[in-house]
Amino acid sequence: MSNGVKAAGVAWLITAVYYFYQYTLRSAPAVMMPQLSEAFGMTAMGVASMVGLFYWGYSPFSLVAGAALDGLGPRKVVPIGAAAVGVGALLFSTGHPDLASAGRLLQGAGGVFALIGAVYIATQGFPASRAATLIGATQMFGMAGGAAGQFVVGPAIGAGLTWSAFWVGMGVAGLVIGAALYAFLPPSSAPRGGWVGNAAHALGVVFRNPQSILCGMIAGLLFIPTTIFDMIWGVRYLQEAHGQVYASAVLRSSTIPLGWIIGCPLLGFISDRIGRRKPVIVGGGVVLLLCLFWILYGPPGFLPPYVLGITAGIASGAAMLPYTVIKEANPPGMSGTATGVINFLNFTFSALLGPVFGSIMMAVSGGSDTRTLEHYQTTFEPLLYGVAVAIVLTLILRETGPAGRAPALVPVQENP
Repeated sequence: MSNGVKAAGVAWLITAVYYFYQYTLRSAPAVMMPQLSEAFGMTAMGVASMVGLFYWGYSPFSLVAGAALDGLGPRKVVPIGAAAVGVGALLFSTGHPDLASAGRLLQGAGGVFALIGAVYIATQGFPASRAATLIGATQMFGMAGGAAGQFVVGPAIGAGLTWSAFWVGMGVAGLVIGAALYAFLPPSSAPRGGWVGNAAHALGVVFRNPQSILCGMIAGLLFIPTTIFDMIWGVRYLQEAHGQVYASAVLRSSTIPLGWIIGCPLLGFISDRIGRRKPVIVGGGVVLLLCLFWILYGPPGFLPPYVLGITAGIASGAAMLPYTVIKEANPPGMSGTATGVINFLNFTFSALLGPVFGSIMMAVSGGSDTRTLEHYQTTFEPLLYGVAVAIVLTLILRETGPAGRAPALVPVQENP
């Protein structure tokens, strides 16, 4: 292994740890909703809306992060992102609704540099034949953080850890991670002249490519069941619709991100091994559709505990494969921008639809704090249609894997 690949491996690993940390903060509110409602003096719906502000920071800053990485390199931007997440966590710990809302936005804006930075390092520092595997492994770190945000934080809260102490500790951790990233990421090359103009041009190239839009829509539709249903409503769904006690609901809800830990690198490896992207995305989408249908409408207790959640998580790992496709469908020098664009499109779905699902739930439940299985079924049935649409769009998507790439297929080229 060359020194360059070793250095890239170290840089990727540290940035992936940052992604683990960011995802822990993203998912942790799901296991402390009663405490947050009491502390902020807000209803569960109000807290869900405030927590969802994460995506309003995460989505637009995806474009900033991707362009900045292409123009400035990881060391000059990724540590700043980690420090911003830490500051956002400290603001959230104050218990003041306005400061907490600003902190949640800052967590999203800074957190986006984790995934895009790790994907950028993976695609620039390693052979293209490992792209899907490494991108899947990156998401594995994220979903491990998502699982920790429920599986570890939930029992800690139940054992007496105060919600504010958790956020203070995580805020300090973010600042430490930012310092570590600055110390260990390799020095960035000097910024290219006129990189802002180059960034605008790159964004135009990627956005004008229809394959980019398809990738963003497919990833977003496959990802929403995790970002909205499980990470915001999952624990309450199991408690209110199926009578699970808090500890059991936390464990069962955390099986979805646990499945992602397995599914993201596994499906990426399978895709690299067969040299195709579309069959793996379609297969994952079909399994996810069946799992979602059973979660909402299947008889409880028919399947062994945890199997359904883990299977759904493994299948939804297919949402990361469009991140490889968009890179392969655009010029190599626009890797960061392409990742930023798909992240923007992906999480715009979560930012826009999170409040929509909350409004539907409020409407069907009459604003009551007592929600039934039927309320959840009516609210989240559209997730089934969304996954079905993602499968159809994948059939339209052009294959970019090496085994399925036609000789004439080349990435969209930059204008001279």
